[in-house]
Amino acid sequence: MAITHNLGFPRIGKNRELKFALESFWRQHTTSEDLQNTAQQLRKTHWQLQQQLDWLPVGDFSLYDHVLDTSALVGNLPNRVSQDQDELTQYFQVARGQTHSHCQQTAAGEMTKWFDTNYHYIVPEFDANTTFSLHADKLIAQVEEAKALGHNIKPVLLGPVTYLWLGKSKDSSNKLDHLDNLLATYERLLISLEQAGVEWLQIDEPILVTELDASWQHALKQAYLALNKSSIKLLLTSYFGELKENLHFACELPVAGLHIDAINGFEEISRVIDWLPSHKVLSLGVINGRNIWINDLNKTLDWLTPIQQRLQDRLWLAPSCSLLHVPVDLDSEQNLDHDISSWLAFAVQKLDELNILATALNQGKDAVAEELIINEFAIKSRQQSNRVHNPLVKTRVGGINDSFALRNSSYPQRAAIQQQRFNLPLYPTTTIGSFPQTDEIRQARKQYRLGKLDEGQYQQFIKQEISHAIEQQESIGLDVLVHGEAERNDMVEYFGEQLDGYAFSQFGWVQSYGSRCVKPPIIFGDISRPQAMTVEWATYAQSLSDKPVKGMLTGPVTILNWSFVRDDQPRSETCLQLALAIRDEVLDLEQAGINIIQIDEAALREGLPLRQSQWQQYLDWAIKSFKITANGVKDQTQIHTHMCYSEFNDIIQAIADMDADVITIETSRSDMELLDVFNEFNYPNEIGPGVYDIHSPNIPSVDEIVDLITKAAQRIPAERLWINPDCGLKTRRWQEVKPALAAMVSASEVLRSKREAA
Repeated sequence: MAITHNLGFPRIGKNRELKFALESFWRQHTTSEDLQNTAQQLRKTHWQLQQQLDWLPVGDFSLYDHVLDTSALVGNLPNRVSQDQDELTQYFQVARGQTHSHCQQTAAGEMTKWFDTNYHYIVPEFDANTTFSLHADKLIAQVEEAKALGHNIKPVLLGPVTYLWLGKSKDSSNKLDHLDNLLATYERLLISLEQAGVEWLQIDEPILVTELDASWQHALKQAYLALNKSSIKLLLTSYFGELKENLHFACELPVAGLHIDAINGFEEISRVIDWLPSHKVLSLGVINGRNIWINDLNKTLDWLTPIQQRLQDRLWLAPSCSLLHVPVDLDSEQNLDHDISSWLAFAVQKLDELNILATALNQGKDAVAEELIINEFAIKSRQQSNRVHNPLVKTRVGGINDSFALRNSSYPQRAAIQQQRFNLPLYPTTTIGSFPQTDEIRQARKQYRLGKLDEGQYQQFIKQEISHAIEQQESIGLDVLVHGEAERNDMVEYFGEQLDGYAFSQFGWVQSYGSRCVKPPIIFGDISRPQAMTVEWATYAQSLSDKPVKGMLTGPVTILNWSFVRDDQPRSETCLQLALAIRDEVLDLEQAGINIIQIDEAALREGLPLRQSQWQQYLDWAIKSFKITANGVKDQTQIHTHMCYSEFNDIIQAIADMDADVITIETSRSDMELLDVFNEFNYPNEIGPGVYDIHSPNIPSVDEIVDLITKAAQRIPAERLWINPDCGLKTRRWQEVKPALAAMVSASEVLRSKREAA
């Protein structure tokens, strides 16, 4: 009998209940008890949705982030956390930072991308004095909670070696020096779980799909030799890629079962079956946990059937990874085109697919004949749809040549022309683009969507918000302004709504971090731009000020990486289609008199393959796509780009190759550590290191900003430095934004005065 299980379920709730409960708690409108009650109800609901599985995950639910949960579990919260606070307050201090009543601040933990996804995790911190201690009460309580509801449960843990690998040493100490002490804590945890009646434990080591040197491979061997002492059966779990050179090694680790990503590692399945010892379970991730297209069930059964006949009850079936990365339930969608919705599967539907596969294997195809016929019809419908393929788009992509990606002149020549045109001061100040999305803005957008505001009324409202944003920026004294993006629901969805080849959900929310949720648009066909998307708002904003106003666009690579992308053609082909569509918008903005244009590539790095040996192929087409988008403009037009929370030091040459006139990056949480690369690499263009952590309610002081920019000026000449927040401000409130931006402007004045006095 094939066994079914799940690696993890979306936490946020069908209607984003967790988001609203968190934000209400943070605003002190509700109590911690209210928050925990919501969390408990969500867990109960999610277990009910998974009850057809043989094994349900427990411990995959998190109030903010599962990596931060692991830090709390093993007693590894930073020393700066207030020791006189309760555990929940300490937890959120690390997640979000905190300003205390005596004006001191607790800095939030650094945040970066979870492997190659758009999920962000809180980076564990280590130093030579790091110790660990077990705090398992919450996990054990969830185990008891699920068992009391009658569920057959399998707790989920982040593996100890991946936990160390994901973290950052805050001094010169080696992260692996902490392995022995960490393993001792994990061993105590396994004893606690054993006493709670746990039979199987899912332990995630996704670093197995990366290139590991001998020290990390040895650490994995050491870890599982130590953890093998428990009677609990360990299911070692990897996902997001192929095991490659780690395949044989993973098969030999002393665990009871191995899960592999059969979507991304399909070619490795036969070798795993041959090499895995006969007493071990093999879990195959046969349903794509990263994308929303339906599984071709008949095709999957064709290759699964002989495997099931060979392995029998040693075969477990699951999604390829946690379903954290897909929306909750397609049945919530009422407005999606029927043809397109028939091609999709969200988390609940993916578990239904899993159940169909298991039923067909265990009872025969006749037991699910109707479901298989419906699935086959949908697969063929998508393959044959003339809505998917546009010959004109394909012809245009075929006409791309090298000139599309080239600026007329080199950066030094452009910089001189741009300085003469804009006459910006030393340390110019700007923002990344968005301003607070107030309740009034959200309500107006909702009223417009429901037809309660007509086109004229809505446009007038947006113009009022743009006017307000311009007034605020001028009163603060920023040098380069933005229109504030009041009309945009999301930096990707907004553009997707105006491009052919896209579809949109109403409730397809996915967690990005904490309470932050995104609703990725769905690329189902060839992409083109029917008409201008941003020109009207940008030119209106520019008409209100003598200062330059940036045109704000999302770049093709980010639109690609933050969408659910079609899986029937190479991602590079889809990205080139997007590049041409956004290029058209860039040229229209320039024609309309907008001569500073920011093309955000926040997600450039997260698209990198997990193995460095495969990076160059991705970077070649990703950078080419950006340059096609940006480089049709005249020399006097200044191109900016922005990158969010990601380590970029190891791709700095590729970023330089983008040849953007100005790049803005996150550096506030890392205390400018991300700029260390410029000690060795002579970055040629201008750069704005973020000085204001917009993911925290903390307001930076003038002295803090001066200190950060002074550190930056040790690596980048002052003449090429900008001052800006580290990301857009849509999630913050005006009462936070205004003093923070005022501090930025004051800091720029201090720095200019110091430069003049020098």
